[in-house]
Amino acid sequence: MLPPIIDMRNRPSWLHKFFGSTPGTPEYDVVRWLNKRVGSIEIDHFTKSPDLSKFLGEMDAADISIGVMVARSTPTVRVCNDDVAAVAEQSKGRLVGVASVDPVQLGTKAALEQAEHAIKKLGHRGLNIDAGFYEKAMKADDPLLLPLYELCQSLDVPAFILSGPTTPDLNLNDPFAIDRVAAQFPKLQIVVCHGCFPHVDAMVAVAFRRENVFVSPDMYMFSPGGKLYIEAANGFMQDQYLFGTSYPFRPMKQSVQDLRGIGLSHASLEKASYKNACRLLKLDENALLRKAA
Repeated sequence: MLPPIIDMRNRPSWLHKFFGSTPGTPEYDVVRWLNKRVGSIEIDHFTKSPDLSKFLGEMDAADISIGVMVARSTPTVRVCNDDVAAVAEQSKGRLVGVASVDPVQLGTKAALEQAEHAIKKLGHRGLNIDAGFYEKAMKADDPLLLPLYELCQSLDVPAFILSGPTTPDLNLNDPFAIDRVAAQFPKLQIVVCHGCFPHVDAMVAVAFRRENVFVSPDMYMFSPGGKLYIEAANGFMQDQYLFGTSYPFRPMKQSVQDLRGIGLSHASLEKASYKNACRLLKLDENALLRKAA
């Protein structure tokens, strides 16, 4: 029996035009462009699920048990935490939310208040940090972000740090900044979304040093150079590796099929598919297996 799948980065397109909700917009064209760049077989796949029912059906077809919706809050992409929480509730456990706040726009006090509300009251499972995408772009270890990490550590929820090659300034896509955060907050679990691609070797080295760092290359695990992630996930990094489709920027079913054929050992595939995510997000592994049976 194949292991169930928890997709650590999956955003319904209708949440924002950034995810391809609106044909004829520059954002829609970017979604198609990025799908082409990361090897999507069908670059218009994201148009097939315009509502929750069809979206859950697409998850079923891809063998995805749970999808994690990572919100965004930047000057160009505002996805309301309340909206994400509402979709999660409507999905009856199939989707879970990760909150997002913009500390540059809100200021530290208000950002902390909103983050705490989203986690304690709305049920979000973590907090997304968009360091390189705020109006004042910064690295992941900028002093402005430290109170947010401290909050996550105190609430025992993971911080999701967005990285990768689409960062406006590639100098900000820095694994070593994440290393410094992990050292300063040793009890904080950190998810590195997009795995700081293309700095794969540096990211793997940081994960080697810091067991509280989880690497989630998402769509970039299938890009040139991504095999080093897999090599590490078959070794020391097997308890720190997470799978995500990055939908709508890559198809769900294709990404799951690619994961299962990419060369992970049976034990590492189980951990990447659902075990590590269950531990990180405090999900009931036994209940997940019963539903998947």
